[in-house]
Amino acid sequence: MKENNSLKIKSLVDVIVKGMQEKKAENVTVVDLRNIDNAVCDFFVISNAKSNTQVNAIANSVQKKTLEILGDKAWQKEGTETAEWILMDYVNVVAHIFQTPTREFYALEELWGDAEITKIKAI
Repeated sequence: MKENNSLKIKSLVDVIVKGMQEKKAENVTVVDLRNIDNAVCDFFVISNAKSNTQVNAIANSVQKKTLEILGDKAWQKEGTETAEWILMDYVNVVAHIFQTPTREFYALEELWGDAEITKIKAI
């Protein structure tokens, strides 16, 4: 059962990445938190964009892809009002979509420096 759940989580990460890439998200990064004590989830998927319009478009793409492909939707979605940082919580995976200056300010990858970090190549 645990292996099956692990595959579902990995599929969710892949679909979130695909949704981000579809709207030209920049610097897509997967942060594996599974070996970090007291981590809030298993993975962060982080990206950024130049404008709040693009941040919203990326979030909408992620939402559409996860629903279409996996039948899954975010348990919680925050930040759509200003679209400086939209957080989409899928329980085991949290997607973070930032405007570029906001991502640089919060530097989530640095906060989780012990995690395995994978930078996804742009398509």
